Amino acid sequence: MEYRQLGASGLRVPVLSFGAGTFGGSGPLFGAWGNTDANEARRMVDVALEAGVNLFDTADVYSEGASEEVLGHAIKGRRDAVLISTKTALPTGDGPADWGTSRSRLIAATDAALKRLGTDYIDLLQLHAFDAHTPIEEVLSALDGLIRAGKIRYIGVSNFAGWELMKSLGISERNGYPRYVAHQVYYSLAGRDYEWELMPLAADQGVGALVWSPLAWGRLTGKIRRGQPLPEGSRLHQTAEYGPPVDDEKLYDIVDVLDEIAAETGRTVPQIALNWLIGRPTVASVIIGARNEEQLRQNLGAVGWSLNVNQVERLDRVSAIAAPYPYFPYRRQAGFARLNPPLT
Repeated sequence: MEYRQLGASGLRVPVLSFGAGTFGGSGPLFGAWGNTDANEARRMVDVALEAGVNLFDTADVYSEGASEEVLGHAIKGRRDAVLISTKTALPTGDGPADWGTSRSRLIAATDAALKRLGTDYIDLLQLHAFDAHTPIEEVLSALDGLIRAGKIRYIGVSNFAGWELMKSLGISERNGYPRYVAHQVYYSLAGRDYEWELMPLAADQGVGALVWSPLAWGRLTGKIRRGQPLPEGSRLHQTAEYGPPVDDEKLYDIVDVLDEIAAETGRTVPQIALNWLIGRPTVASVIIGARNEEQLRQNLGAVGWSLNVNQVERLDRVSAIAAPYPYFPYRRQAGFARLNPPLT
């Protein structure tokens, strides 16, 4: 397993990490993801650790906290061997204190997560979404206090717009608060919007990308194909409305190229899609999920080898989409491009 620095921090993370959204799954969204119990989860953690995957990602909204509870049971007795990443901000109830990132909510949510996880510290706490109701200074001050108290070690965000992240980093710099070192983002061959603004920001500011849904909400598993109905067991039947939008024809074109490269390499379609992501600029870790041990082992096969230059170029070309303004001049016009060369 390869390990990378998480942004401009001293934390080293594996290029593949494990998403615990299937743990304790319940409800229309998370129940469709999976419902791994504590015994199954412990076995999945065993397999992951054997492969060098020691970062496990969850959130307080995953199955109303059950994901954190199951993960806590699964890592019991080996806390020092794992890194825990969890998230908070999204609503966990209907009360006025059940959502957002106010000082009181952050303190209460962190304490609740620690209890569910059965630990006294969280390696990486991420804000699941931007809270426009709370001053950024209050958010960062509260996170600073939680770090000083030893309850969290590093901080990050998820699903932030570029201006939201950059403004937060500027306030951290001005006030001497800890900086966000991670941004958990949607990024896949079927969804490359991360590249327009968030990727250059991450490269400039030292913010590592933790990629969620790298297989485009299950669309890059090799089971979704042109002219065929959705497989009966596909979670898209229940969850498509929750996931990122994908152009079907574009998706089919991408899968066609993935099929070609699978035949050339002897690798599976998901392994190729994941390997492409691992090679992208600013990506620190790609979060893989699995309903069972077989899926997990297959996804772990995405590391230890590399696509060749021609294969990467073909995937780049078939998955490329037109950049919106103001980004397209920098990609289409030589004068603009000279001012901002592409990331490598």
